[in-house]
Parts: sequence; C-alpha cells; structure tokens
Amino acid sequence: MSEAPSKRSPRLPIIGLAAVLGLVALGTAGKLSARPKTQSSPTVRGIVVSTHTSGHEWGLDVMGPTLDDLRTVGADWVATHPYAGIRKDGSVRYQDFDPENPPEWLVRPIREAKARGMRVLIKPHLAYWGSGFKWRGEIEFESATQWDRFFNAYEEWIVKIARACREADGLVVATELDKTLHFEKRWRGIIESVRKETGAKLTYGANWADYERVTFWDALDIIGVHAYFPLTDSEERPTRKQLEAAWSRRMGMLRTFAKKHDRQIVFTELGYNRSFDAARQPWAYPTDGEEAEPFQAECLEVALEAVENEPVVVGSFLWKWFPRPRPVGRNFQLATPRMMDAIRSVWQPGEGADRAR
Repeated sequence: MSEAPSKRSPRLPIIGLAAVLGLVALGTAGKLSARPKTQSSPTVRGIVVSTHTSGHEWGLDVMGPTLDDLRTVGADWVATHPYAGIRKDGSVRYQDFDPENPPEWLVRPIREAKARGMRVLIKPHLAYWGSGFKWRGEIEFESATQWDRFFNAYEEWIVKIARACREADGLVVATELDKTLHFEKRWRGIIESVRKETGAKLTYGANWADYERVTFWDALDIIGVHAYFPLTDSEERPTRKQLEAAWSRRMGMLRTFAKKHDRQIVFTELGYNRSFDAARQPWAYPTDGEEAEPFQAECLEVALEAVENEPVVVGSFLWKWFPRPRPVGRNFQLATPRMMDAIRSVWQPGEGADRAR
C-alpha cells in the first residue's frame, strides 16, 4: 500500500485485464465500452493475501482454506506480493530460485486458486524496510551506476517471477516505484522482456497521486492505481453522502484519464484502516479503537459501490487479508465480521446479513 502520503506461452493480444473475465472491456482496437456493469457482467473482485512472514505461508496447506474464506465474501481473484529487498546502492536482493522449478510460495496460490475457479494477480513488492527508504515511492538513486545496477537487477528478478508464475492471469510489473518513472525507455524494455515470459495481462501499480505521470500505459494492458484517494480535507468525519459525492468526482477524473489513454483501470490496491481519519488519509497506518470500525466499513462499502457503478474501472484488489490461522493483521483489517459483511453487501448483495451490526 502507499505507506506515506505522496503527497512458456505465446504473448496474448492486448485486450485488457477485464477481458479475462468476459467483460465488455477493451475491444480489438483498444476502445472503451460505454456499457455499464450489471449483475450478470462480472467484475474483478480481488483480495490481496499478505503474509506475516517473508512469504513462505503462501506455499503452505493453509492457502486452500484461506481462499475458501475469500470466496465466502464474493472474491473471484486473489493477489500475492512476492518480495525482493532494495538497497541504497541500487542492488535488488532476493532468495534465488529456478523459474522452471519454482518454489511453492510462488505457485501454490495459483494452483489452489485455479482449483476453485479463481484468477490470480502476481503483484511483486520491493521490501524497503532497513534500506533507508521510508516507502517504495521514495526509491531513487544518486548515480548513473546505481540506476543501472537497479534496473538490471530488477529486470532479472521480475522476469524470473513472470516465468515462474506464467500460469497467473495478471502481473504487476512494479508497485509504487514512482520516482523511477522518468526512465521510460528502461520500463518499456522491462515490459517487453516480461511479455516474452508470460501471457498474463500486465499493469503497473501506480500510487494514487502519480498515475498521471506514467508515460508507458500504452505498453500495458490496463491502468493500475493504488486507490488511496483522500475523500475529504477536513478533520471532521464525512457523512455517507459526502463520501459518495467524493467518489463521484474522483470517478469522473478517472473516466477522463481512461478515455485519453484508451485503457480501462483496475485498482491494484483499495483499503481503509480502522481509523476515524480513514477518509482523509486512507494510506496512513495509525489505527483507532474498535469504535472506528463502523466508519472503516462504511468507507470501504462506498468505495466498492463506486467501483461497481463505474464502467471504466473494472474492479479492485482489497488490501489486505492474511492466511489462516491469523487472517487479521495489525492494520487495514479485512477478515473481521463487520468488514466481511461490508464486502458481502456489495459483492454478494442479499447474502451479507448484518451479523456484525
């Protein structure tokens, strides 16, 4: 997520991530459809399964029942976020693996999801903790040598991920590396290299304040945005109607941007913390007590309704859920009764009886 305010198979045609689900999305010429979503026209209803560890949980037996839990709230996509470390000298460090014989923590989520009729997004993250960077959006380097070291190492890693996860349905080529965006040629080269390894639909996970700065959306299948948009600048808690109005304005801006680029949009992350400040600073880590959970749930419910009603936004990946037996983390909690009911109320209307209220 935005930790600080930023404020194998041959290549498939570029037709958009939503086409994987049978949506009327990007046509053969990449044109946007004006047809609204309906109950019979599925969207991307995804949840990011995070990890309490460096990621080995993704390869354990708990992934099966964890995905069963996601299905109970209406999810039909799951995302995982393999890690590599980053250092100030531009080096990218990770536990090496054979992409032709990949470790279970990479491929088991794909296998378990496919067995349940779900689809999979692989969303690699650079782990910045201990690096001197405060968050991924701060990653940049001082010299040409460091920049070259970074791009060469990053490309090697992401290509290995793409090859190992070639059965995935979608791949995020990078997440929130927004101070690297001026190296357009390097990113286009990385995208081309990834294309050779997978037929998965490709996107870039841009921070909410930086997606307009990306100059290579045309090389990708869909626009990816971490949707931590501030919905108010007031310290007073907004009403539901004010939240809805804020999302309406934001969707208008996104609609214009999508049409300009002949691409649809997917929210590569969407989430709210248990905080009375969730609408003003959705990216922030501090949490309030349980009394803030109804507002957290309302923020998410309104956001999901806005996504369902906007044709150019094909769906979202909710941040975040953890594998059994500890599905609830310290922040951005989804696997609580109230939050699960909020998700069901939109993704499975009529089935989310207000058990938590």
